[in-house]
Amino acid sequence: MDAEFVISAARPDQFPVETLPEIAFLGRSNVGKSSLLNCLTGKTGLAFTSAKPGCTQLVNFYRVNGQFHFVDLPGYGYARVPKDITAQWKQLIEQYLLHRRSLELCFLILDSRRGWMEKDLELRQWLEFHNRRYQVIATKMDKLRTQKEQRRQEAAIRSQSPDEPLAFSAIACRGVREIWQAIQKIKTQQQ
Repeated sequence: MDAEFVISAARPDQFPVETLPEIAFLGRSNVGKSSLLNCLTGKTGLAFTSAKPGCTQLVNFYRVNGQFHFVDLPGYGYARVPKDITAQWKQLIEQYLLHRRSLELCFLILDSRRGWMEKDLELRQWLEFHNRRYQVIATKMDKLRTQKEQRRQEAAIRSQSPDEPLAFSAIACRGVREIWQAIQKIKTQQQ
């Protein structure tokens, strides 16, 4: 797969020209957005990952197969940064989500161990209010110890999701095929 970093944008005027459909990766800090992006592209290290929340601080654009831009957005929630910085992130994210005509799909990413948290529900409502198409992905499924625990968490996430959530594990890149199928649906609908 051909995937390359395009730009890290700190302001909307730095966003690239809208020539390709865009897929945005949204979620709390440290939920696994960058790990998911790396698994989807098969390029370890394309997107920087860290155990420390708040490492993605800009809007990062990646060109994938010359067909899409994957857009890795800063996380919301817990991050050890000053409140004025998180307010700037929020404003930047809102500018992106409100004004990008090429934005075709948002992946709303949840940590399966935590399920829906207040800020996730707020984001879901915001996306629905602004008519932004989204798909829920539950990450870190491998961190749930038992199948019973996995089923319980999947049911809790499903109860708040309009569509069937997609399960993902970064350790084995489990769930990549299903996520690519969701992306391909977008491409098919454009034709």
